[in-house]
Amino acid sequence: MRNIYIIFSSILLILTSCQKQKETNSSELFIQLTLEEANRLSKLPLHCIQEEYPNKLNQTLASSQYLKAPSELHPGFYGCFDWHSSVHGHWMLISLLSDFPDLENRSEIIEKLQENLSYTNILAEVNYFFQPQNESFERTYGWAWVLKLAEELHRWNDPVARELSQNLQPLTDLIVKKYLEFLPKLIYPIRVGEHPNTAFGLSLAYDYAITLNEKELAEMIRSRAKDWFMEDKGCPLDWEPSGYDFLSPCFQEIDIMRKILEKEEFESWIDGFMPDLKDKNFSLTPGQVSDRTDGKLVHLDGLNFSRAWCIYGLVSSYPKKYKHLISIANEHINYSLPAIVDDNYEGTHWLGSFAIYAMQQGSL
Repeated sequence: MRNIYIIFSSILLILTSCQKQKETNSSELFIQLTLEEANRLSKLPLHCIQEEYPNKLNQTLASSQYLKAPSELHPGFYGCFDWHSSVHGHWMLISLLSDFPDLENRSEIIEKLQENLSYTNILAEVNYFFQPQNESFERTYGWAWVLKLAEELHRWNDPVARELSQNLQPLTDLIVKKYLEFLPKLIYPIRVGEHPNTAFGLSLAYDYAITLNEKELAEMIRSRAKDWFMEDKGCPLDWEPSGYDFLSPCFQEIDIMRKILEKEEFESWIDGFMPDLKDKNFSLTPGQVSDRTDGKLVHLDGLNFSRAWCIYGLVSSYPKKYKHLISIANEHINYSLPAIVDDNYEGTHWLGSFAIYAMQQGSL
């Protein structure tokens, strides 16, 4: 009897070891962010978070009294060409500091973060939303990145993160309130491949809500996502990408539904929404960029990264069904990653964040 027990234990140990190796091998297929790459990419937001011009304010003027320099209007997020890019540039630097304690220029990065994200500067950012005509400023793309920034500060185990998180709190609270007020009013979702995409705005906000245990926001997002997307079928992926897309309407919808639905519910939903994904021969060509000096055409590099992070998330949650998609995600990343550290500010002011977020999803 003892021999049978030993044999059984040995077999179980071997099977467990094989399973762990399989899981390890599977994770190794994702493109992993290295310290060398982190150092290379960190220079993009480090350069631009205090670079005031060129600048796209995206401001609605109620009168001439609101004509001010970007650094006066947005003392926290005046760099990196526009407000939302500045926000996710700050997120990127904090994410890299958290994941890579030996990151180059660490002291300089922290110094700039503390300068920009001071309590006084964040209060000025909050007050901007109360200017006439600007209550919907950056809805919901910039809002989503504020909450992702707050989530990353929560994740970073460092005294600097506690300081910055406390400073950011008034803006975080305002954005949560704005989501709760706005989502019930939106009758139809926005399905474009640029900033207003509803699914993207929900996805990052939902991550924040789960991590910070914001139960009301999480429940609101689950409810509205089901209202908007639960009956969707046959997403027309052949229509993608449009010429200026940096988000995939189809894959962003998959990303939020993967997060909010239970396993069986999601598997049933995606079988109707995009059944071809299960096909081992499924293929998808990266978005092609013809001119990286054009601020709109370079959006397609962002599309490649955002497709990749949606695919990585899907594979991580359902490896048996969708592992064959990893090569597609990797192809998308490898097409755009080498090109985003050129001298074209049109892309370099924001694409590093998308690249980091994509590779981050492969390591979760």
